[in-house]
Amino acid sequence: MCSANAIDELAHRLGERVRADRVFGPGDPAYAEAVTLWNGAVTTRPALVVRPRGSAEVATAVTAAREFGLGVSVRGGGHDWAGRALRDGGLVIDLGAMRDVRIVGADAVAGGGSLAGDVVAAVARHGANVATGTAGVVGMAGLTLGGGYGLLLGTAGLAADNLLGAQVVLADGQLVSTEDDPELLWALRGGGGNFGVVTEMRIRTHPDRGLIGGIILFPWEQAATVSARYAELVADAPEGLTVLLEFTFVPDLGPCLLAVPVWSGEPQHAETAIAEVMRLGTPITSTVGPATQKDLLTQFDQAVPTGLHWDLRTRTVATLTPGILDLLIGLAEQRPGPGAGIGLQQFHGAATRVGADDTAFGLRTDHVVIEISAGRGPGDDADAYRNWAETVWTALEPHALPGGYPNFLLPEQHDQVANAYGSHAARVIAAKRRYDPQHVFTATPLPDHAPCL
Repeated sequence: MCSANAIDELAHRLGERVRADRVFGPGDPAYAEAVTLWNGAVTTRPALVVRPRGSAEVATAVTAAREFGLGVSVRGGGHDWAGRALRDGGLVIDLGAMRDVRIVGADAVAGGGSLAGDVVAAVARHGANVATGTAGVVGMAGLTLGGGYGLLLGTAGLAADNLLGAQVVLADGQLVSTEDDPELLWALRGGGGNFGVVTEMRIRTHPDRGLIGGIILFPWEQAATVSARYAELVADAPEGLTVLLEFTFVPDLGPCLLAVPVWSGEPQHAETAIAEVMRLGTPITSTVGPATQKDLLTQFDQAVPTGLHWDLRTRTVATLTPGILDLLIGLAEQRPGPGAGIGLQQFHGAATRVGADDTAFGLRTDHVVIEISAGRGPGDDADAYRNWAETVWTALEPHALPGGYPNFLLPEQHDQVANAYGSHAARVIAAKRRYDPQHVFTATPLPDHAPCL
């Protein structure tokens, strides 16, 4: 921990090299904004925040923090649920001023602080889409580096699969390009923000053939039927169809199943594919129709506002067996309140065709990610929500594959972390030792050692 005098001196140093009005500490209005994250439960308080406007200023911040012995964290969109954008008593490098997106040929080149919505808006003007997650307000870099399941996964793959290159400030302050270091690109594509500060990304775009998507609500009384038909559908879905399913709560309706289908394949097959989703049950309502990618992301932005207190857990299963579905329905019925839910995301199509060793991402076979989310307001019982999430996570363990989606894992979930990168664990660990041997950067958790396979 630095002394107050040392922190003042660091602030002065950064103010000279970056600009004083972009370096702030407790008491500054900009500080309060920078330490407010999507997860309102995060109370971490850094000593300083710096908001650089380019790679050179990022390098200055990293070098200065190390010189003064201050820990570093990186804030992109601020949506990492575990709050790793902030570091107690440390220096936050807030990339919020680096959100420019430009189109170069068929690719998008995005600043390290770009949100998914920024990239989507830029490529849409050129008749294209891009692989993102499910929300527009999420930081594109954090999402991409950890993997990035999303609504176009079947045709576009993971967000990480579409990362073509990056500019990175390493722990020693050196700015490097992945064009000169393919191993660094490999590590960034699924290994998280553990190797340096990504200040710019080159991202593959995909022609917009016309998207069909929206939300379908089914009554809770149909939970067994809808979930069983969903399991059958995703087990053999065409790559153009990606469907999320949520065991959730909707105001004025109560417990519901919420299906989010997106068709991104050839337009002539859209009607048949969407009809299969509609036949999961008897819908209460549906908003499915022609949509832009911005429309699809905005529906999630509105549903999950900033400020709730969140606990998340995750498991991955090879298939949704009847036993797993019965378990999920029963556990969903035990949720402590409306903010607790269970989401299912399929992994299929284009994402499975990426070479198993082409990226650091650990699992390339068809599977379903189960996201357990417990979002509570100020008056809700924190222990009840947290205990419910832990109960669901524990109950699923006997049915789950080893590992889990790194963007949702905590370091103390040792077994899942050890297996999260599959057969790539040793190579990921080696990359960490090569690019950041002193562990300056901590993003998604990394295994301490490679698992025995």
